[in-house]
Order: sequence, then structure tokens, then C-alpha cells
Amino acid sequence: MEYRRCGRSGLRLPAISLGLWHNFGAGDDFGRARQIVLTAFENGITHFDLADNYGPPPGSAEQTFGRILRDSLGTHRDEILIATKAGHEMWPGPYGDWGSRKHLIAACDQSLRRLGVDYADIFYSHRPDPDTPLEETMQALDYIVRSGRALYVGLSKYPPQTARQAMQILRDLGTPCVVNQLRYSMLAREPERELFPLFGDCGTGVVSFSPLAQGRLSERYLAGIPADSRAAQGGFLKVSDVEASLSKTEALHELARRRGQSLSQMAIAWQFRPGSPVTSVIVGVSTPQQLLQNLGALDKPDFTDEELAEIETILA
Repeated sequence: MEYRRCGRSGLRLPAISLGLWHNFGAGDDFGRARQIVLTAFENGITHFDLADNYGPPPGSAEQTFGRILRDSLGTHRDEILIATKAGHEMWPGPYGDWGSRKHLIAACDQSLRRLGVDYADIFYSHRPDPDTPLEETMQALDYIVRSGRALYVGLSKYPPQTARQAMQILRDLGTPCVVNQLRYSMLAREPERELFPLFGDCGTGVVSFSPLAQGRLSERYLAGIPADSRAAQGGFLKVSDVEASLSKTEALHELARRRGQSLSQMAIAWQFRPGSPVTSVIVGVSTPQQLLQNLGALDKPDFTDEELAEIETILA
């Protein structure tokens, strides 16, 4: 595993991190979830990405990880980096979501109880709140660090101008934002226009999620829409999304085959191409074998200039 400096901070993240958005809820197989986490740790993944609303139901992914940590990895706590987030709806009433000081501090305390830990390594504001002053949200993050609830703070899904303002406030408070988390893949390149230059100027790390575009950048949909797939079952990924990108993914698959990689491995490796600011890529998996397959992206990280040019032509 390669460990990469997170912006200008002293924190280093593994090139590939494990996300617990799916497959770690109360209704999922605990034994399989435990094996995924242990396989990740045994292969150098030290960064585990959670949020209070991951499940389902909300909170259950943190409970699952907390149980795995307690039962199997408790003596390794100082080798593990736990990230969690707050800002989406977690309980009824006016204080159950968004970015008020009331919500963020209460949500952080609840997350720590579910995880069974004294502190989180990274605590994120999961989304900007249009109705709460940005200063209040950032002051809450600053307090969470100063009170010992977290070591670092980050932002997730903040648009460029709001991110710039938020990071300046945190710098002025003395608790700099060390990392920004965002959706980024070959099929979702919007951050390249404004966010990546901003993060470079501010010296913050970049953690990307959904590197396989909900499975579109894998072999999953090349032969059609499987009945048990996310696209077939509805949700964030639509059948129309799969169909619209199919010609691109077919061409990318052919290039990956020539490189001796799977499409998913190439899509992950591409995130670390020269000039990319990505510090770590979060992968979500349903089996230990799928995780190991994704880790294979690190076996062939380099691209020729011709391959990069071909990718740009395909994606244009």
C-alpha cells in the first residue's frame, strides 16, 4: 500500500480507502462485513470512511464497524483512521440534520457512542447548510476538534465558493480543513474545473468517492442490466445513466484489456495519473474478493501518454 500526504498536513492516507456506505447495515451479513474490514486492514487499508446516516437504517454502519473494531481490531486502534460525517437527517425535529452547532455536536457524540471510540480521526461536515451561517458550522467543527472529539476536520460535497469561504474560516479559527471529499470518476469530472485548483491553492487533501460511477466503470453492465444490480432496482443509478455511457465504457474496457487490467482497476488507477490531486480513493465493495480485485489497481498505476490521450478522446 502506498500512503499519500493529505494536502499540507502531517496526515497520510492509503491510496485506497474502504467506504461503508453500502453492505454494512443492520440487515447485511455481519460475518461478511467483518471479513471485508479485516481483509482491508490486512492489505494496508488503514482509512475507513463512514457517516452517521450510513446503513440502513441510519447509524447501523457505525454500529457494525464499532463491533468489528471492538471484537477484532481493538488493539490496533492507533493504526486505524476512522472518518465519519454529519449533516444529513438522523432524528426528527428541528435539530436532526443540517449544519447547526446543535446538530453537529450532538451528531458527533452519537457517532462516537455507536463506534465505541473516544474520538474520530476525521470529522466531516457532510453537506453545506443553506440556512445556517457558515461561520456557525465551521465554529462547531473547530469546537469538535478542540474538545477532543476529533483530530481533524473535513468538508464533503461543498461547492467551490462555499468551500473557499469555509476553509478560510477554519484557517482563521486555527483548525484548518485537511481534506475535502467529493464525487469523482472518469464519468464525473466536474471537480477538475474549480475545486481541484482551489484545493491545490489551499493545501487540502482530496478524497474521491464513487470512482466506478456506481458500477458503470466496471464489467457489471457491459453485457446488459443484471436483475440484481443497483440500476435495475432503482435508486441513485438509473438504467438511462448506464445506457447513456455504454459506448464510452465499452471503449474504456477495451483499453483496460490491452493494459492487462480490468476496467474497474484502470478507473481507479486513472485517479492517480500525473497531475491529479487525489490523495485517496474510497471504494465500496460487497465481498472481500471484490476488494482484492480493486486493490489490484495499484499493481499497474502508470499510463503512457498515448493511453491518457486515448482516454481523453473516449471521454470527450
